[in-house]
Amino acid sequence: MDLTDISEELAHIEGQISDIFRALSNGFQKLEKIKDSNRRSRQLEELTGKLRECKRLIKEFERVMKEEEIRNTHDTNKRLNEKKQSMIKELNSYVALKKQHASENKRLDLFDGPDGGDVFAEENVLLASSMTNQQLMDNGNRMMDETDQAIERSKKVVEETVNVGAETAASLKAQTEQMSRIVNELDSIHFSIKKASQLVKEIGRQVATDRCIMGMLFLIVIGVITIIIVKLVHPNNKDIRDIPGLAPPANRKLL
Repeated sequence: MDLTDISEELAHIEGQISDIFRALSNGFQKLEKIKDSNRRSRQLEELTGKLRECKRLIKEFERVMKEEEIRNTHDTNKRLNEKKQSMIKELNSYVALKKQHASENKRLDLFDGPDGGDVFAEENVLLASSMTNQQLMDNGNRMMDETDQAIERSKKVVEETVNVGAETAASLKAQTEQMSRIVNELDSIHFSIKKASQLVKEIGRQVATDRCIMGMLFLIVIGVITIIIVKLVHPNNKDIRDIPGLAPPANRKLL
């Protein structure tokens, strides 16, 4: 099935997976011809990396397939799903083959290990037998000195770690105290703001009351001024009562 007509992205992913499958096939064929356990381990690690990459690409293939599922027909989605299943099946076959070779490689290590150990043991025995007592003592003293130096370095590392821990604890304590002071200051500021808000409200109420009083006084003054003006303009108008202290002057008789 040509995926180029369906999706270029799917076709690109399929091409990468096919390349990895070919590399896996060649790699396992090469692995069967390798007898050295170390080389087999390196080859298995390389093949394991390719298996992980192939698994990632199959998941990416599935993700893109789900994104384009709405745009494709039912038959196309069915063929894509079959293609995915075939790739998963092929990947599982290589995983099983890898497990088989890994178990065989472990058996080889078990068989090869004692022989290799005997070789190194024989070399160490030959080196020790060719050394004099003084050389053996010097070598032992040197190894003890190296051990003591390693212990001293470890002690220094521990002391530095303890000092860093103490400094960190002191710093954390100082920061905690600073945070406590900041919280207390914030509480004080909040209380001050609350008191200021209450004071502003009281001042506002007082100002409103003063304005009402001033308005009433202003109206009274305007009324008095109006009456005075009317009395002065119409002194004989009996409908307007005289204001105490502002009665019109009596008519005086001339002698």
